[in-house]
Amino acid sequence: MATIVTNPPETKLNQPAPAGARLFGMLAEFETPGDLMAAAEKVRDAGYKRWDCHTPFAVHGLDGAMGIQRTWLPIFVFFAGATGTIAAFILQAFTNSWSLTTWAGVWVTGYPFLISGKPAMSLPAFIPVMFELTILFSALACVKLMFLFNGLPQLYHPLFKSNRFRRATNDRFFISIEARDPKFLPKKTEEFLRSLDPIAVEAVEE
Repeated sequence: MATIVTNPPETKLNQPAPAGARLFGMLAEFETPGDLMAAAEKVRDAGYKRWDCHTPFAVHGLDGAMGIQRTWLPIFVFFAGATGTIAAFILQAFTNSWSLTTWAGVWVTGYPFLISGKPAMSLPAFIPVMFELTILFSALACVKLMFLFNGLPQLYHPLFKSNRFRRATNDRFFISIEARDPKFLPKKTEEFLRSLDPIAVEAVEE
């Protein structure tokens, strides 16, 4: 038995928005990664700030074409790991200390155990816990900051309303420019996107 595969219906271009509808931005569709790269460079050079590229797979060199700066995430993760290292050392030094009479002005008594004449403040013995907390703090910071920087979780996005955008996970490449961009003007932005020779351009509502 043959199976008939149909493409999703496409939205009508230049369809006027209903009264009271807020415009999210403009969406341009491209056929190949090369077309997208060339268009992204022109959007970058035009000075737009609130825009993005959407592809079904990673496109090498797209970050440079978009002018994306290097992320600060590794720096934050490094400091999170250093915090874990310091926290582990303080924890073990605190619990193994004889007494700390001047620590924050509070009398602190630790749990000293004399084992084979080893000192209570034994840095080599502290290394495993310091290593584990370094990894733990780094991993947690990396995951949480990655979600934060990417604006996740995001269960809804206006682009999901576009039937054309369904192919962004299949075989099409898109550029979206948001209406909140300082340079965004509906008519001029549409004309600019059409000058990039896309397959189609459409307005996307909120």
